[in-house]
Amino acid sequence: MLDTTPLRNAYGTLLDAAATVADSGDPVPPPGEWNADQNLAHVVLINTATIAAVSSAATSMVTTYDNRLAQDPWTLDRVITLAGGNTGLRERITLQAEALCALGAMLSETELNTSLPTLLLSNGKVGLDQPTSLRDILNGIAELELPGHTQQLLALLPAHTPTEPAM
Repeated sequence: MLDTTPLRNAYGTLLDAAATVADSGDPVPPPGEWNADQNLAHVVLINTATIAAVSSAATSMVTTYDNRLAQDPWTLDRVITLAGGNTGLRERITLQAEALCALGAMLSETELNTSLPTLLLSNGKVGLDQPTSLRDILNGIAELELPGHTQQLLALLPAHTPTEPAM
């Protein structure tokens, strides 16, 4: 069984940051960076891939874990449109976080140790291309992925705005 407290906390921090950024207006990202909605759409797509991987492992289906689609500009825009913008994206992430934490908590040690062929890209560069356990994927989301996107969101705030999300 996986302790999903760190994952739940990371989602809470991300969603607090997203709300803070949304309340600050529509900040323009630096050139080459994603705006708030694109960041959130990326998280929605990562969540979707992770939920699919967890579900597959729980049913002994063969699967892979690949984040390339979660970086495609057209796909990001499509997710933003389908969700209805920032508020809808945050609602989706909230529900996906609940689902992922519930699914993660139900997995056996054998399921958590399931190794998946994994390909993770960041800024067009390979970050990981090797089999990775489902446990490590879930921990990576809690420890790296969500905190990274939280920082990207907070970096969108104007310089005079506090850089910590409201609690």
